Parts: sequence; structure tokens; C-alpha cells
Amino acid sequence: MSRTVLNVFFNGFWNLSGSDRILVECSKRWIKYGVVMNIFTVERGYNLCKSYDLHGVNYDVMLSLKFDRFGYLLSYVARILRGCTKAAFGKFSFNKEDITIVYSSSDFWPDSLPAWILKMRYKSICWISGFYFFVPTPFNKESSPKGVRWLLRLFYYLSQVTVYRLIRKYADMVWVTNELDRWRFIDGKRLSANKVFAIKGGVDVKTPSLVPEPVEKKFDAIFIGRLVPEKGILELIDIWKYVCEKKEDAKLAILGSGPLNNQVQNKIRQYGLSDNIKTFGFVDGLEKFKIIKESKIVVHPSITDSGGMAACEAMICGLPGVSFDLESLRAYYPKGMLKTPTYDLKIFANNVLKLLNEISLYCNLSKEAIDLAKDWDWDIVAKKALDSVKNSLSEQ
Repeated sequence: MSRTVLNVFFNGFWNLSGSDRILVECSKRWIKYGVVMNIFTVERGYNLCKSYDLHGVNYDVMLSLKFDRFGYLLSYVARILRGCTKAAFGKFSFNKEDITIVYSSSDFWPDSLPAWILKMRYKSICWISGFYFFVPTPFNKESSPKGVRWLLRLFYYLSQVTVYRLIRKYADMVWVTNELDRWRFIDGKRLSANKVFAIKGGVDVKTPSLVPEPVEKKFDAIFIGRLVPEKGILELIDIWKYVCEKKEDAKLAILGSGPLNNQVQNKIRQYGLSDNIKTFGFVDGLEKFKIIKESKIVVHPSITDSGGMAACEAMICGLPGVSFDLESLRAYYPKGMLKTPTYDLKIFANNVLKLLNEISLYCNLSKEAIDLAKDWDWDIVAKKALDSVKNSLSEQ
């Protein structure tokens, strides 16, 4: 009897990303379906998987944490070299009767290049590439997030262009995060519609019920996500300054960590908002949903994004949201959120106040948010992803 064997190259970056969460949550469920999983990762990635109780997996830890001491760039290069060496010269015993898959969990080189090399070594295996975010061109200043140096944006953009071309030419299947991105891969030839699958992400629909509703709400709004430029976290501090000009006691909770943490703290102090904004760092599990339920609305100020699943964790608790009117978010969150003209911080602030003040609007969007989030159950998402693989392989 044939088995499905999934070999994963997982880089394990400093901060939990959407692609990391998709891998961890789906893997838990795929194992229950009988999928054999081998994860090639670094020590940081191994620790992350273990922290989410991802058991029943065969781990190959290729690089220790000590390489992180040399900084991001050297660690990144070391991960590329170690992964590529493993893929090119490592011993792999693939059973011909098994359905053998190699999955690169992101478009970053430490994940994608080893998967591509393994595909070149073993033509018969199926390469599934995770490609969850298209980097905006660094030559468009309007869509370029604050806090990222131009040369770094250029490097990221060019490195992704290289991977994109490899995927278009060699990958058997691509997982993206929204319908718009699907059509940037579908070519009607190698990558047909059945071979490009959109995984929006997921949400834990069971855990929130374990957290009782609070007697009163402590926060007017909550932000959940990595503190990175793309998520608009620095713009959010400006937005909250405008909110506080009209509502002096407005309170914002920020859940997340990332490279902009110091800049966020400095900006809060600079604006005198220490009493209005509370930062919690990375929070998960019951404690996260406790803080969510103590909040009234969720703010999702991403300025360049393919979607983002974090806001949906608040929406399953009945929190309506406010976001910018990005094309990707129209498809990602078609309801349950007030859309704001892109990059207009003052109107964003006004939409926050509008939701807080108009009870009927709040209640209507709250119901929409819950209805939307129910379709994001991780059990449903994992099953659909696995079914997409079967449908794709049936075409070959």
C-alpha cells in the first residue's frame, strides 16, 4: 500500500511568519491522515515546531543556533549552503511505491533552493513550492514600507525573482495565499489551475471558547502580527495618535515581536502614548485569546500584504476590523472589515472611531467577522490542501 511521504525544507526564521504557521498547523493534521513527514530544518525551526507540539515527525536538524551569533546575513548564507549540500549530497531512500513530495515552506533561498536541487536529483518526486508573498518593486516608493533600507528591499526583490523563475519552470505545484496570486503562476501549460492552490491560512476555532468573556473591555483595538514594515506597525502608531486626538483615553494592545520593536517603543514614547498603547510581545494560546476578548476591534494596517491570517484570530471572537483597501485584502477579507483608502492614516483613524461609536455598524460587522472566520478552521484548511495535492497528482 502506497504512503504519502512529505519532505519539508523549513528555514525557521527569527519571527513566526504566516508560512511557518501554515506548516505547523497543517502538519499536525496531515500526520493524523497518515502522511509520513520528514522536516529538514535548523535548530531554531526545530524549537519552533516543538513549541507547537508538532510530534510524530522525523526531524533532521541541519544547523545549530550558534550560527545566529554571526548576524542575520551570515546565518542566512549558512542556511542556504547547509540546505543545498544536504539536498545535493545527502542520502535519501525513496520508495517507488510511495507518493514522494518535497515541500519548500517559503520562497526564501534556504527553503527553495534545496527543494529545487532535490527535484533535479529525483525527477519523479513532486515539488510543492510555498510562495506566500510577492515582494513589491523597490522602485515604487509609495508601496515601499517604512523602516526597510532600499538596498535590502532590492536584494529581497531580486532574490525572489530568481526563485519565481525556478518555480515556474520546475515546480509541480505552488501554494499561494490568495486568488490574485494564483493567476501570477497559472500558465495553462505546466501549472494548470489545479496545480496552483490558495491557502489563506487558518484559525483555531475551538480554543476561543475556552476563554470566558470579560466583564469589561480593556482595549479599544488590538493589533496582532509581526513587527515588520510590511504590517504597517509604524504607521499604526501614527494612526493611534490621530485616534487619541479625538478620544484621549483610547487604548491599543499590540501583540507581536519583530525587528521594529525598538522603533515602535521609541515612537510610542516620542508621541507620549505610553498610557494609550500597551505592547505584549509575542503571545499565543489561551493568553492571546484572553487579550483579544478584552478588545473591541482589530486593526490590520498592512501596507503591502498578500493577506495575513492574524486578524482572523480576532474575528472568530467577534471583533470587526479596519484595514487599508489593498487589492489582496478585498479578496482575503470581503466582509467583517471597514476598508480605508490606501495609506490614508487619518481616515483609518476615523474608521476606528466610527466602529467604536456606531453600535449598529459594529454589531453587523461583528456578525460578518464570525461568519467569515468559521471557514478558516485549520481542520478544513489542512484537508483542502491535502486534497489539492491528490487532485494535482491525478493530472500527471
